[in-house]
Amino acid sequence: MATTIPTRHPAEPVAVPGGIEIFGRLLGVGRPSPEQFARLGALLMVGDPVMDAVVAEMADAGMRHTRPLFEQALVAGIDSVEDAPPTMIEFFRSMEATPDWVDPDQVALAARVMQSGGADGLYIARDVALMGGYQFSGFNQTLLRTGALTKGSNKRFAETSRWALDVISEGGLAVHGTGYCSTIRVRFIHSMVRRHVEAMPDWDTGRWGLPINQTDMAATLVGSLVAPSIGVAGLGLVNNRREYEAIAQLTRYVGWLIGVDDDYLPRDFRDAVRILTHTSAALSVPDETSRELASPMADDPDQWHYDSLPALRRRVAKSQHLGIARVFLGRRALRHLGVDDSALPWYPPMIFGVNLFRSAAAQLPGGRRRAARAGLRRAEAFMATMAPTPVVIGDSSEIARAA
Repeated sequence: MATTIPTRHPAEPVAVPGGIEIFGRLLGVGRPSPEQFARLGALLMVGDPVMDAVVAEMADAGMRHTRPLFEQALVAGIDSVEDAPPTMIEFFRSMEATPDWVDPDQVALAARVMQSGGADGLYIARDVALMGGYQFSGFNQTLLRTGALTKGSNKRFAETSRWALDVISEGGLAVHGTGYCSTIRVRFIHSMVRRHVEAMPDWDTGRWGLPINQTDMAATLVGSLVAPSIGVAGLGLVNNRREYEAIAQLTRYVGWLIGVDDDYLPRDFRDAVRILTHTSAALSVPDETSRELASPMADDPDQWHYDSLPALRRRVAKSQHLGIARVFLGRRALRHLGVDDSALPWYPPMIFGVNLFRSAAAQLPGGRRRAARAGLRRAEAFMATMAPTPVVIGDSSEIARAA
């Protein structure tokens, strides 16, 4: 029987965003083969059967009763929960049995490397990965149905950043650690959103596939964790080969926790870039929703919080972030996204030399730990500028808030 492929899947691979294509070529990554491309189309119809079964069982028993049990199992272990539903027990037994292929030393190294990116890593995540990701119009159909426009891009990015900082926190991916808990909460939210959006009368499965499907999840995984690690090189933050391989290991484990298909869990850094390149070739198809979601991002700095000279600093921040987007996404992409493409790209050349020095210093004995501490302080300072109150993951989704 022929595999159903939603009509959103293009007939052939589309153009990959420039920076991703260049990095892919450097590592010898080509376009997806016809078989690989067809599989990306087929996975638009596949969700997360394991978590979806847990959520279905929880819903049948009543979320008011079962959600606290889920949270208790998440932070204290499934053995601490009395009378947990069978599917929930099976799920957490699996999550608490860390796979043998996870190398804790590599995961810890990756966390320090990614912490070292500081605010610049978050800038790339915001101005390049998130804004550029709105060209993936299939994602947007789900976002628009979860309240993304009413809650605003600033809140959504703050939540995504909080999750990423939890993941790379010290010990964050240990079982019951901060990043472990945040990642499984995101997986739960994805399943809740999938369940609700698919049931909406205006959702066209034949056109869009399942909400938050495997292809979208794989692209989001590498887009959130690998793309910023590539992009910061354009701001002068470069790492050694071992550190890039460690980033791939962390991404692989996070992907396993969040429910990505094994075929799209990167085996090494080159494989991570392959996944990023191939998913981009299947998903980078902008439409009217791209403008609808991306253009408000240009004005987000108008909401940011500064203790002194707020009006001036907001104008500078707006220029800074539009300039970063112009450098990395290009003027043509910004026009497709409905974003001002005339900002002067002054920040990348200004910070490049500083970051090269930081990169060199990080390779000295004890340097990576020092760079991680300093970078984390800069990242948290930027978080406080964007969102001075504590960020709750899922708060920007009306469906997640109701769960």
